[in-house]
Amino acid sequence: MAWLYAEYIADELLRTGHLIPHGTIEFRAGRETLALTVYLSDSSDELSGIRVVSGLDEWLSLTTYGHPWETWVRERLAERTAAARRDASAGPDLELALASWRWLSGTELLAADLGGAIPRHQAADLAVDESEQVWMPAWQLGLPLGHLAIHLF
Repeated sequence: MAWLYAEYIADELLRTGHLIPHGTIEFRAGRETLALTVYLSDSSDELSGIRVVSGLDEWLSLTTYGHPWETWVRERLAERTAAARRDASAGPDLELALASWRWLSGTELLAADLGGAIPRHQAADLAVDESEQVWMPAWQLGLPLGHLAIHLF
């Protein structure tokens, strides 16, 4: 149930932000990335309603540009998988999170190259050329969408 709740929270955050049309693959990338962030940041595997509000700052920090989100996800999934094997209790939440990670890391999307080599101090002076597109794992597109959705909430 924790995974489904995390997915619901992610969906609501993205819908509220009106960043991208619901039903697009980009929306899915944002929702899955944010759901993994929400799910893996909760160590108790049970998300309470009050935890959502208090978790916003942590989720914002985890999705910040430059944070090693991919490494963090891999480590947290490995820890939970090891604990599930040790306790012989791999539940559906972990299986759904693993399936989500497989999709996010295995699906590539063509998107504007927003992570180009533009130094931050020059970024304000230069416009992003959205015609320059690159293939990237879905999570790399979903991460900034999730971060912005949290900001707008």
